[in-house]
Amino acid sequence: MLGSPCRLCLLAVVFSLVRRVQLLAPQDFEEEEEDGTPLPSGSAVPCDYDRCRHLQVPCEVLKSAGPRICLCPGISSEAQPPDPPRLGEVRVVAEEGRAQVHWCAPSSPVHQYWLLLWEGRGAPQKGPPLNSTFRRAELQGLKPGGAYYVCVVAANEAGESSAPGPQAENLAGTDSPDFGPCGQLTVPPRPFTLVHAAVGVGTGLALLCCSALVWHFYLRERWGCPRRRDAAAHL
Repeated sequence: MLGSPCRLCLLAVVFSLVRRVQLLAPQDFEEEEEDGTPLPSGSAVPCDYDRCRHLQVPCEVLKSAGPRICLCPGISSEAQPPDPPRLGEVRVVAEEGRAQVHWCAPSSPVHQYWLLLWEGRGAPQKGPPLNSTFRRAELQGLKPGGAYYVCVVAANEAGESSAPGPQAENLAGTDSPDFGPCGQLTVPPRPFTLVHAAVGVGTGLALLCCSALVWHFYLRERWGCPRRRDAAAHL
């Protein structure tokens, strides 16, 4: 019986301590967040990184520069050559003999890019090296009405990506893949070239018609009209 009051006092003290801890725990957690304690890894967001954006800042730079932790997309090992880029839109300006080529980066470490351009069956022309932020380049000196084949190549310290070229495409007997690094490029004729061609064809047809008429009337004057000769013979 003497122990009952003591037990009641102990239970009251324990209950008050538990309640105090429950009330103070959320407040203490908020204070830890305000003091700069790192958030759990599940709160990280994807970095603002677009594989097809021109002059895109590398994802590793974005990851370390932002005020909040962000995640980069997965990439292959730096000990392997990069995967081929994906060729995108090709805008041709026939009047100026140039084309703007756009591509998307592969899921691989890339140190630089360059373009390869084929005209016919000859050796490709290699463009200047471009750093890893580039997603767009320009081709110049294209001939009106010409047909070309262009490939985008990515490279790092382990090697460079594959660029099959037009020969491999012709041997396979199929068109280039929709998401591959290469594609065909056709430059339309310039507008004034079409006008000159139309004028030339029209002039040739006019000369041909005139020659036919002159030849017809020349023979008629020289040999006479067959109907008139027959009428004169009957008289």
